[in-house]
This record gives sequence, structure tokens and C-alpha cells, in this order.
Amino acid sequence: MSSAHHFIPSTADDIAQMLDVIGVRSVDDLLEPIPADIRRNSVLNLPPTLTEAEAVRLLRAKARENAAADAMSFLGAGIYDHFVPAAVDAMLQRSEFYTAYTPYQAEVSQGTLQAIYEFQTMVCELFGMDVANASVYDGSSALTEAILLARAQTNRNGVVYAGPVHPYYRDVARSCTVGVDLEFIESDTDDGAASPDAVRKLVNNTTACIVVQQPNFRGIVEDIAPLAEIAYKSGALLIVSANPLALGILEAPGRQGADIVIGEGQSIGIAQQFGGPVLGLFAVRDELRRRMPGRLVGRTLDSRGQQAFVLTLQTREQHIRREKATSNICTNQNLMALAATVYLSLVGAEGLRAVAEACIQNAHYAADEIAKLDGFKLAYGKPFAYEFVVRCPIPAARIVETLLARDILAGVDMAQFGGQTDELMIAVTERRTRSDIDALVEGLRSIG
Repeated sequence: MSSAHHFIPSTADDIAQMLDVIGVRSVDDLLEPIPADIRRNSVLNLPPTLTEAEAVRLLRAKARENAAADAMSFLGAGIYDHFVPAAVDAMLQRSEFYTAYTPYQAEVSQGTLQAIYEFQTMVCELFGMDVANASVYDGSSALTEAILLARAQTNRNGVVYAGPVHPYYRDVARSCTVGVDLEFIESDTDDGAASPDAVRKLVNNTTACIVVQQPNFRGIVEDIAPLAEIAYKSGALLIVSANPLALGILEAPGRQGADIVIGEGQSIGIAQQFGGPVLGLFAVRDELRRRMPGRLVGRTLDSRGQQAFVLTLQTREQHIRREKATSNICTNQNLMALAATVYLSLVGAEGLRAVAEACIQNAHYAADEIAKLDGFKLAYGKPFAYEFVVRCPIPAARIVETLLARDILAGVDMAQFGGQTDELMIAVTERRTRSDIDALVEGLRSIG
């Protein structure tokens, strides 16, 4: 008997045989332990089955609807339109990496382990830290793990957010720690940035960590050193969520007193990809290495005295008793970490600085030109990198919608993140030319 569905290989006879072995008469009997009120009994309203050719045609039509593919993008808020050299994908798609992307049989995966080791080394150099792990899922999960590490290290439960930290990161941290004794506190800001005086008033002997984003969620460059001093004097840890590409110009957080530096690695070699997959970066001071979650690759010598790479300090729940595990992360974003490694290897230290400089120069040119327009003004007077907030004479949502028709993705309407309806956040990367920026400015002029 053939299968009733083109893409489901199990026939009715196969299903009957499996149910017999399990010892139930039907699929409904198999699902009986699931409470009836959460089971769906209605028929799924699915479209007719497509042939492979029809499916390809549909997917190509959907792909053509992706405005970001051809439009001038000034979108940001955590995912950015940076150039990714072709060599990055060429390396990712090599079968040695692509078919063995996670080292479950670690010691025979020497190429994969070496790539991770190089990745860890680069993250440490970028962040100015001692030890980095093999990556975590994304920037938000990295923040969650950092907060849990701080709680375990200090035996305290207070989390103080200094300045604007990405709302999605804060939401993930709160959701993932339900049931954990943590108190999240947001400090007042000073012209869109962290206020050391406001933070100092909130920090006490119950504070596990201070969290700051660099640059912060509104694009402003934060002064980390005063926050590090507050954390040090109170016995709390300082967590910095840093944009790695911006660190081509900005001082490494580790050299400013950070205890834990995490970040989203999408900007260093990973395309936007509808928001994922992306890459969580995680690095700590040496004293915290045994509390660090996830994989850690080390370099050693084998029995013949030759260089070898191994998984070390394996404190995940797969390896030790659950109550002693640093986290339940059982894998890492290895292909994305490889992408970042290849990208950083290609551009080098000078190239990374050049990309960061191009972004900053483009952004400041755009900000200066927009500020000349009637009704438009920069929301803050603090230094920013390559993302900034503009106050508009009409709702930002109307601007976004109007310019989309001209193939311009004008920016992010900050109202969706709890901001004012007239706030538009604009990110300008190295991919935007002077004519692109002029087109955005002209578009704002015409509708403002």
C-alpha cells in the first residue's frame, strides 16, 4: 500500500505495524495521555499538495516579495545589512564543515575543533577578555546565560539594566528565568544613555550584575568605565552586550573593566536571513571560566607530542550531574561561528576597523543631512556609532510605509519597542553609498 501523502513515506500498513508493536490500536489511542482540552480535533486547513516543480515556483514567488533583497536598507535594531564576502559561504558549504557542524565525536573532529579554537581566540581579542566559549544561540540567550552566571557567582539576585538594552534581550532573559529568584531593575537614563548616578542609587549588596549595551539600543556609545567601578565596589559583576563590528573602533569592554562580555555576532559575516540563524558571543574573565556555559575548546599535545584540539571544562548537563551543570546548552552555533571566523580572517584587524569607520562616517553624514530638514531633529546629543534616533514631524510608521513604495527601508519605527510614535531609528552600514543616503534624505524631505 502506498503512502497517502507524497512527502510522508510511512504507508498505512507501516503505521498499523508500528501501533501494533507499541500496543495500541490507533493513533488516537497513542495520543490518549495528552489532555483532551489541548488536543486539536479539527481538520487542518491546509492547501492541496504541490508537486516539486509547483513548490519551487511558489517559493521563488515568495522570495521575490522580500523587499530587503533589492531595497536600500537602513534597518537596524539588532540585525544589520553588512556586506558578506562570497568566501564566507564557500567555506561554510564545504562538506568537512557542513555535514559535521557539531563535534559530538569531538577528538576525531580536529578541523571543526581548530575552527572553534580560532573563533574563541578572535572573540577574546575583540572583547578584551581571557576566555570565550564556542558560541551560544544568539545575543539574547547569551545575555540570559550571563545573568545566570552572575547569580551563581555572587549568590545574589538583583539585575540592574544601565541605559537602553535591547527590549527583546530583556524579554528573553525574563522569560528564560521564570522560576529563578531574580529581580530585574531598569535605571533612569541621561539623554538616551546610562546614568552612573542613577545606577549607583540602585546597586546594593543584593545586586548580582549591572548590564549595559555597547553601543546601546538607541545607538549611543556608552561610557563603561564608571559602571565597572560601581560594580567592583558593590561586589556585583558588569555584563556588557557589545556589537563586535563596532569594536573595530570602540575600546574593548574587557579593557574597561567588564567581567562578562556577550554579544550578537550577526554583523561579522552573517547575512540577515529573515532574522536567523544568528550567533551568540560569550566571553569572561579567567576567574569565571568554570562557570561559563556551553562548549569550550582547548589546545594541547597528543601522545606523540603533536598539536591536538579537545573539548575541555565540560560542565554541561550532558557531562555532569544536572544540579552542578553550568547550563543546559548542548550545542553551539558552529556554522555561524565558522562564518564569523572566516569573515574576521578575511578582513583582519585593519579591515574590521575600516568597515567600522565607513559605517560611522556614513551614519554621521546621514544624521547631519537629516538634521537640516524642517521638522526633523536628532533625538539625542550624545556620541553615536552607526545607528541613531530621529524625531520626525509625522508618525514614523507613515514614513516607513511611504518610503517602502520607493524601495527604501527607511528605518525602524520605535513605537514597536515602546518608544514614541515620532521616533525613527536609522542604521547606516558600509553598504550604503552617498547616493543611497541622499535618496533617503530626499525621501524624508518630500514627505516630512
